[in-house]
Amino acid sequence: MDNAQAGQAQGSTPFTTVPIEITVSVGKARPLVRELLQLNEGSVLTLDKQLDDPVELYVGEKLIGIGVLEVVEGDGHGQLAVRLTEVVDLQSPA
Repeated sequence: MDNAQAGQAQGSTPFTTVPIEITVSVGKARPLVRELLQLNEGSVLTLDKQLDDPVELYVGEKLIGIGVLEVVEGDGHGQLAVRLTEVVDLQSPA
């Protein structure tokens, strides 16, 4: 049995194997245009969140969950990850 047949045997459809992009929002910055024009390599843009504040996960414009940032091991370096603390009810109309 090939991978496509195995996936369908487990109740999946071709759509369940399509990757999606999840955006993690860690905060917003609201600089003045004057400040934005002065940014260059090495500049620091301060966000409206603290390091331990929750982050929001989106698919497109749809909020799908809340989580916290973590560092996990990967390829010998720390890899940034998100631990989900809340999953939004995607079945309810919004």
